Amino acid sequence: MNIFTTFKLAIRALWRNKVRTLLTMLGIVFGIGAVIAMVAGGQGAQASVKEVFDSLGTNVLVLSGGAQRTAGASGGAGSRQSLTWEDVKALESGEISSIKWVAPTMSTRTQAASEEANWNTSVTGTTSVWFKIRNWEASRGATFDEDTGNSTAKIAVIGQTVATQLFANTNPIGQTLRINGQPFEVTGVLVTKGQGPRGDNDDTIIIPLKTYQQKMEKGLAKYLKGEVLLSMVEEGQAQRTIAQVTALLRDRHKLDGADEDDFRIRNPAEFAQAQKDSTERIATLLAIVAAVSLLIGGIGVMNIMLVSVIERTREIGIRMAVGAKPIDVMTQFLVESLVLASVGGLLGLALGYGAAQYMAGYFGWKFFFPMETAGIAFGVAGGVGVGFGLYPAIRAAQLDPITALRYES
Repeated sequence: MNIFTTFKLAIRALWRNKVRTLLTMLGIVFGIGAVIAMVAGGQGAQASVKEVFDSLGTNVLVLSGGAQRTAGASGGAGSRQSLTWEDVKALESGEISSIKWVAPTMSTRTQAASEEANWNTSVTGTTSVWFKIRNWEASRGATFDEDTGNSTAKIAVIGQTVATQLFANTNPIGQTLRINGQPFEVTGVLVTKGQGPRGDNDDTIIIPLKTYQQKMEKGLAKYLKGEVLLSMVEEGQAQRTIAQVTALLRDRHKLDGADEDDFRIRNPAEFAQAQKDSTERIATLLAIVAAVSLLIGGIGVMNIMLVSVIERTREIGIRMAVGAKPIDVMTQFLVESLVLASVGGLLGLALGYGAAQYMAGYFGWKFFFPMETAGIAFGVAGGVGVGFGLYPAIRAAQLDPITALRYES
């Protein structure tokens, strides 16, 4: 008997019991669908985490003041005014070769207004290299160049959220924006970055550092009331750079071995890696659970095929009596199992694709359809069909024709 005839017989046998066939397939369908959805969801979550921390910049360290302690009470990280502008110059001097760019930043939240509306937002004073460190370009207009970034020009680059709130009906470029009553000319609108660890990245206004000091800053001029972003030349230099910066600042601040650091250095990449590891573990766990459901689907296939062998014992006896060989009987049942698993696998891929799309939209992740995983899952489905259908097929092939003909269902 050729394979096409065997395939036709298998389809006919499955079609005779449509409801049972469909119910048997469901184990495979949900197993494959769950595997695809969980792997796609895991990849989407990892990509989202990576995007969030990429928004902080690449190969970046964040330097800030330490914690101020008053009468035993700590003011929290950054509350101590310990970083000076001379420290910034020392970091910019090139003494630490692994540092590529240095960008001092000073920020506050305040009211900004246009002719149309007003909005409370974050205002940051910094230099032109800040845009390079944050890997942030303008979608309209331009960011600061080196000259304007180091000047006292009253210009501003705004995020997309600020542009939407203050200039909903006009092009922001060239418009006047008032910050604390001071007029600034909008020279650029930044590319949208979305949410970040500190909230909405696009809800921001960037002005030159010296302008910020003149118009916004209050307090001791000697100290930097903010943070310093340090961009490294290459990846993998964080620990060495942290050690060198620590040594430089401790020496400058005259700290001896018993003194604690009066500054703090954070590495956002460590948080990103921790988040990535966490999402990978969760995704792996969910994929394992989904794989178990696929295994259960395979057991369902075996169960139904064993029932089918019992129900069709007389049919098998008749086929053998008219010349069918044991290998033909075994092949027919194997093909039936394979068809069940393959069709269930295709439906499972469709279900997984839809579930992955829904999860991406619901959680705000990027949509991924893991082609490699889909191929493996479909192959596993076929393997489940063959593996779990093999025992019923062998059992059918080993039936004695005379006994089978006498069988009464």
